[in-house]
Amino acid sequence: MFRQDVATGIHSIEHANTNCYLVQDDAGLTLVDAGLPRVRSEIFSALGKLGKSVLDVRAVVLTHGHFDHVGTAEYFRRRHGIPVFGHPDDAYIAARPYRYQRERTPFLYPLRYPRAIPGLARMTAAGALTVRGVRELKPLTAEAAASLPGRPVLVPTPGHTRGHCALYFPDRDALISGDALVTLDPYTGREGPQIIAGAATADTPTALRSLQALEETSAGIVLPGHGAVWTQGVAAAVAAARAVGGH
Repeated sequence: MFRQDVATGIHSIEHANTNCYLVQDDAGLTLVDAGLPRVRSEIFSALGKLGKSVLDVRAVVLTHGHFDHVGTAEYFRRRHGIPVFGHPDDAYIAARPYRYQRERTPFLYPLRYPRAIPGLARMTAAGALTVRGVRELKPLTAEAAASLPGRPVLVPTPGHTRGHCALYFPDRDALISGDALVTLDPYTGREGPQIIAGAATADTPTALRSLQALEETSAGIVLPGHGAVWTQGVAAAVAAARAVGGH
């Protein structure tokens, strides 16, 4: 599903409970997160609806290196020469998207949280088991981020992964939070602001502490990696996530 201007000049593409974003300015487009493999046709469709093409995409930025955010990145790098940026601490898992650190096995979650099963099935159908790693990852630094379309401010938010980063757009009052703060947890099916379950989080205490960095942006709009856009301000989202805690 394509939604134009979820924040000023930021467009969302949701496929199989996973979000990616096209950030637009006069310099072109930045694709933030690359979804799962079968979102590729929806990305091309979204570009067409914006009157753009893949030639207008200047970079792919990964908030982190998990398989459901890396999905089309290597295709765009290899086929279209689009550079892919990610934090160096996530370079290993971006290249090996299934070899990531987590606190709990994910295999028992469908038994504990059966309402998550349809969403997990959609992710599988979207290619969750066939993601190719990124062979060449450019370092995502504050300077590199600021040079890309949208000129985001890099917000390090480790915990979900070691190198997780959010992107803040002060002139648009918007924050792409990746999986540092979501409004749907694919592993439990629970909706509302929260951090991701231990099935996919490396360090829950660190992830909870990283919520402060998100809160300090004071963004009015939160654009998560999973779930609906949050328009009630990041402070309210963080408060709700802290109340939920780890799971």
